[in-house]
Amino acid sequence: MPYADLREFLSKLEAAGKLHRIKQEVDKDWEIAAISRIAFQAIPEPKRPALMFENVKGFRDPVVLGVNGASRSIYCMALECELGEVQKKWSEAELRPIPPVRVEKGPVQENIFVGEEADVTRLPIPTWTVGQDPAPYLTAGCVVTKDPDTGVRNVGTYRVEVKQPRKLGLFINYLQGGRDHVEKNNRAGKPTPVAIVMGTDPVVGLVSVSRVQADIDELAVAGRLRGEAVQVVRCQTVDLEVPATAEVVIEGIIRANELEDEGPFGEYTGYMGPAAMSYVMDVTCVTHRNRPIVQAFLSQMPPSESSCIRSIGRESTLAKHLKEDLRLPVRDVHLMEHSGAAAYLVISIKKTHPVQPRTVMFAAWAYAPQFGKFTVVVDEDIDVRDPNEVNWALSFRVQPASDAFIIGGTAAVSLDPSQAAADVRQEESTRRVSSKLGIDATRKHKFPPLALPPREHLEKVRRDWKKYGFTE
Repeated sequence: MPYADLREFLSKLEAAGKLHRIKQEVDKDWEIAAISRIAFQAIPEPKRPALMFENVKGFRDPVVLGVNGASRSIYCMALECELGEVQKKWSEAELRPIPPVRVEKGPVQENIFVGEEADVTRLPIPTWTVGQDPAPYLTAGCVVTKDPDTGVRNVGTYRVEVKQPRKLGLFINYLQGGRDHVEKNNRAGKPTPVAIVMGTDPVVGLVSVSRVQADIDELAVAGRLRGEAVQVVRCQTVDLEVPATAEVVIEGIIRANELEDEGPFGEYTGYMGPAAMSYVMDVTCVTHRNRPIVQAFLSQMPPSESSCIRSIGRESTLAKHLKEDLRLPVRDVHLMEHSGAAAYLVISIKKTHPVQPRTVMFAAWAYAPQFGKFTVVVDEDIDVRDPNEVNWALSFRVQPASDAFIIGGTAAVSLDPSQAAADVRQEESTRRVSSKLGIDATRKHKFPPLALPPREHLEKVRRDWKKYGFTE
């Protein structure tokens, strides 16, 4: 059965030991960001929990983050599948979406504030990069718009600056569906209706941060992923529909042909993304459940929630392309979380021909040109998710003069600050061109035996690990 709402999912996470409740009072303007950062750095990814801040200074409502992707296991719990089944589940969802079902009312409209009462600063919206971000930011908002020509709905997660109680700044880059909708309205001289949804059934949040074919309703994709149609209600002040069991909805209008300075904002690269001329949203209504849970999304310096989610989705689609479409001898694919799930790509293969490592590299770059600034191909005995094993292969299976090469004129990693100094204004086209380093870290000849205890001895010790006094 699908999760009814965020609250049910949080209960399941807690039962599985994947939700950490912080009961001590915290300050949203610095403490939530600092606690979250240390938690993500100190706790290994497989054990990383979602975080619930139950007592936010000056507010009644709690803040939760990590619900979409504090770890791979949490991501898979949201989809109710195993890691190896993620790509299949996504493919089926896009092929056979289940349209949402409209209902007359839902808990997200238990409280309705219109006009001057629609004050977003009543919600505990954190400041993430203290001293750098100009204001608090909504980071986990599912921004709902619809195509003015076709009526097809888009749901996307973009950075949203809280400028005033009833004024927001929306940065939607040129690759996002929501931008197409706004620009179509701009050309017609019309404002764009918009709704920002927070605290949904986790599947809706995963769809919001993923790329879906432009002519498909993303809530319909969410319906297939959860195995049941998403129930939606009509907004109070704009002609849009939103998930009925969400925690908070901010309704409003994006001004036609009007841009305003927004940012800078701490981005997934671990550096500040520059300020940009961005859309302006006037808030017309705020609705929410009784004592809503405000969902946030940890980005900034990796490892983060955004880097974890990106790596899972991107790896599954790339692996499917290499293995199933091209039938290359690929065993596993990993975009390292510490590279923002973008810059550092590791691929393991069962090599049967000396040119296969480079063939695999070029195939990966052709499919996803913006990823893999550094791409390493290793043998199938290397765990691509274990940096110790990858670095060992780099150290002792590579001769730099013959096994590494650089290719120029390739797509750049988005927002990569090594493309240009932060204070240098370059043409967008220039900032999108980069280069790639490919390294063949596979064995090229017969190697000596490994200096390790026999496999059966290691497996026996692992089975009896606690017998030796270890708890983990």
